[in-house]
Amino acid sequence: MTGYKRVLLKLSGEVFGGGKVGVDPDVVEKVAREIKAVSDSGVQIAVVTGGGNFFRGAELQQRGMERARADYMGMLGIVMNCLALQDFLERMGVDTRVQTAITMGQVAEPYIPRKAIRHMEKGRVVIFGAGMGMPYFSTDTVAVQRALESKCDVVLVAKSGVDGVYSADPKKDPTAVKYDDLSYEQALTEGLKIMDQTAFALCGENKLPMVVFGMEPEGNILRVVQGERIGTLVSAG
Repeated sequence: MTGYKRVLLKLSGEVFGGGKVGVDPDVVEKVAREIKAVSDSGVQIAVVTGGGNFFRGAELQQRGMERARADYMGMLGIVMNCLALQDFLERMGVDTRVQTAITMGQVAEPYIPRKAIRHMEKGRVVIFGAGMGMPYFSTDTVAVQRALESKCDVVLVAKSGVDGVYSADPKKDPTAVKYDDLSYEQALTEGLKIMDQTAFALCGENKLPMVVFGMEPEGNILRVVQGERIGTLVSAG
């Protein structure tokens, strides 16, 4: 396996907060170093982040907040993560653009797929912010949609605390088995929780492969893009 030419990296918001509310600068710096290593290797990379370290729409809804408003608050949280990541990348000398699905001209470009592709062709890192720009969509679905529209070869799902897809939760079930390869059909049949079902269906229908792997140790993102077999490869089979 020779690796990929253009990838989309999906990061959870919780990663940015180091498990707490807000942004942990040490964690964001580490993530930026890994993205820089990928960019320096000549691989084109785009990033989608979550916003769970600030707001989670579904949880706010459970406390009585109107779901659409809660989701928009989550999208703004995502943009804060994007700007933090951009700042660390640019301080490391990596040319970076943030594109947002909600117009905010002072801090980011609007989401324009062809422009995003052009940025990547010029070696810039593109960070997609503000989710889909609409409520009721998870950042999992956003990651797949952006990967498809910007013609990425693969979606890389970087997890914290787990190194791939297992037959059950390895923290709760010591007999859980890790998959090296998995088809979308098998994952759906076995009810494996990898991404939300909309994102998963989009990947399967469009034959877009996905690699689910652990953030630890540092350097794993570069290893995956260069073709090293770590984590779980999910494909159309």
